[in-house]
Amino acid sequence: MSELSAYSTNPAVERTLNLALLGYGKMGRTIAQIAPQRGFQVRLVMDIDANPHAQGITREKFEGMDVCLDFTAPDAVVENARRVAEAGCNLVIGTTGWTDRLKEVRQIVEKNGIGLVHAANFSIGVNLFYRAAQAAAEIFAGFPMYEPYITEAHHHTKKDAPSGTAKELKRQVESLLSGREIPVASIRAGYIPGAHELGFDSEADTVLLRHTARGRQGFAEGALLAARWVVGKKGLFAFTEVLDDERLSMKVKE
Repeated sequence: MSELSAYSTNPAVERTLNLALLGYGKMGRTIAQIAPQRGFQVRLVMDIDANPHAQGITREKFEGMDVCLDFTAPDAVVENARRVAEAGCNLVIGTTGWTDRLKEVRQIVEKNGIGLVHAANFSIGVNLFYRAAQAAAEIFAGFPMYEPYITEAHHHTKKDAPSGTAKELKRQVESLLSGREIPVASIRAGYIPGAHELGFDSEADTVLLRHTARGRQGFAEGALLAARWVVGKKGLFAFTEVLDDERLSMKVKE
């Protein structure tokens, strides 16, 4: 099995795809570095200087693009999405801190007939961590002496706090804990790629479930997986739908 076919179970797009990158910070550079190994050709890179207020996004520049990845800033996401959608290009949004405008983005997707995948975190490990956290919450729901809490830590340049991942973790487990409030604590220091912890503390002991990122490659891998998956699709999708579809496809192949 080739590296490309091992990376994606979607045979319809097992070819080199033309990729546009919005944002060329640390994540953008990581994606650009590994994209060729995953069957993408980076054809367009636009940082903030090349794309002020989304004005750099034009139909001409996006001619021939299969998919676009956005790792910019929360206040840039909606207008970027609007312009990319109007150019007829499918999109993956890896930026966090903008989902209060998700309804507006959904309308953009539906109006322009494109496909868009979004997530608070594109790490495959984090998304499996979510599922483990849900299972833990269901177990601890019957034992109110254990008080739940969430902690998260990131590098000092991360702008949003709590992180989108911590907010999503809280959303997913809180409903399973009989309405118990889950406090969230954030740390912004140094160069930490990302660490999230769900704890259950009692007078007798503490139980911890933790995910720690070793670098940015895991996030980039997930974003590129979503980028390949969304080619040819229409609609607004969460990254969990990508993982579920890929898992089912792998089972069929077995």
